[in-house]
Amino acid sequence: MASAINMPGPVCLIENINGKLLANEEALKILSTIKQPVVVVAIVGLYRTGKSYLMNKLAGKKKGFSLGSTVQSHTKGIWMWCVPHPNVSSHTLVLLDTEGLGDVEKGDNQNDSWIFALAILLSSTFVYNSMGTINQQAMDQLHYVTELTDRIRAKSSPGNSEVDDSADFVSFFPAFVWTLRDFSLELEADGKPITVDEYLELSLKLKQGTDKKVKNFNEPRLCIRKFFPKKKCFIFDRPAQRKYLVRLEQLQEEEMNSEFPEQVAEFCSYIFSHSKAKTLSGGIIVNGPHATVHARETFPNSLCVVNIFLIVYFTICATFSQDKLQAKQEDYCKQNVQASTDYCKVLLQEIFEPLEDDVKQGLFSKAGGYHIFIQKKRKLKNKYNEIPRKGVQAEEELKKYLEMKEEVADTLLKTDQSLTEKEKEIEVERAKAEAAEAANKMLEELQRKNEQMMEQKERSYQEHVRQLTEKVERDRAQLLKEQERTIALKLREQEKFLKEGFENESKKMQREIQDIQRRNEPSGPCSIL
Repeated sequence: MASAINMPGPVCLIENINGKLLANEEALKILSTIKQPVVVVAIVGLYRTGKSYLMNKLAGKKKGFSLGSTVQSHTKGIWMWCVPHPNVSSHTLVLLDTEGLGDVEKGDNQNDSWIFALAILLSSTFVYNSMGTINQQAMDQLHYVTELTDRIRAKSSPGNSEVDDSADFVSFFPAFVWTLRDFSLELEADGKPITVDEYLELSLKLKQGTDKKVKNFNEPRLCIRKFFPKKKCFIFDRPAQRKYLVRLEQLQEEEMNSEFPEQVAEFCSYIFSHSKAKTLSGGIIVNGPHATVHARETFPNSLCVVNIFLIVYFTICATFSQDKLQAKQEDYCKQNVQASTDYCKVLLQEIFEPLEDDVKQGLFSKAGGYHIFIQKKRKLKNKYNEIPRKGVQAEEELKKYLEMKEEVADTLLKTDQSLTEKEKEIEVERAKAEAAEAANKMLEELQRKNEQMMEQKERSYQEHVRQLTEKVERDRAQLLKEQERTIALKLREQEKFLKEGFENESKKMQREIQDIQRRNEPSGPCSIL
């Protein structure tokens, strides 16, 4: 079922109040109503580089995220805009616009680290926006990737041991898109034309050497190559003459540089067609309530605790299907009890209505009338018991009905003046015997119901085990598929390292590949207790 999305504009998801980042409850409520899988696109970069303009285009609007027209940064914290996905009706597109990095008014690099980290952890496609060319200054801004991977230890469940292999980061890191604004270079290398993606690959090429300068040069490039195997690059001309930029959102296409609208359209088309739903390791697809659990955590002042809410996030997502199955089973049991109760009440009323009419007309207010009443009541009880498919409440509802009518029987017994004391004693004994018989039947019925409930629970348990087993197998297959894709990507990177002459990096990559392959080896049959 499609989720109803009614967001005329963005709302603040993560507030930045005096350097402290807090989740906004209003935004979380909106996010929690989205039951569809979410495609989350986050954009980061230096302030005043045109991030918000691209996000408005992805939303299909001219206005929305604040553009601003001065050197002062407008966007604070992380702003969210949920819109229907233009290509996939069963998905929701969640756009995250982040405050600019390097804002001199903040004076707090730790704040930038948190914004960068949250953008990566929340998104399925991560857009890094910078001005001009891919130079060392642009690369230096990506030191946040190094900080993040140094401090996070990915965990799929609380019981697993910590690992820092790049394959585990790849399992939940988003796809990487680099957007270069106001790009003016000719795309060529060694006198031959190259594509934008080839330009990105050349920019990520490592240098030979072991000194500190070479290490600083290689480190961000190595992180991008290892942790973001899926990479894409887009270039954009300057949108218009400088004097027109202050009203960029009002400009018509004919007022812009001719190629800029086409470049923006190409970027949006790629995001719509290639960005996947946010997916965790094991193939768990994230929807609004999942993402709400992730974002609701109160954000501390140190990245070292990212690990804590990652564990909570993954654990909740991994048990979501099991909890949902259990809740559905309990709901079915309640519905079954209620349906049986309603049906038995109507059935009892229909069967015993003639007897109640006879009582009202005084047909049993005579000698021997009580005995006749009891006989008719017994026949009607048998008629009720012979009707099949009354459900689990059949005996309980009959008991309640007869208890409600005991006063009628007592009255008839007292008014039967023709009965002798002996006959009365006989009738009392008969009534006691019937009561004892009814009690025995009740005990037998309770035992039978208990046995039925145990059988039903056993069947539900076996079905639950079967479904969980199938889910584990599907998740394992998905995980193996992801790891195979990761190995293929790493093999290509290893080949590049060899061609570039980086034998040590190639050997490290080979060890990582072997480690992934070892973890893929079956350790025995899967069992679910």
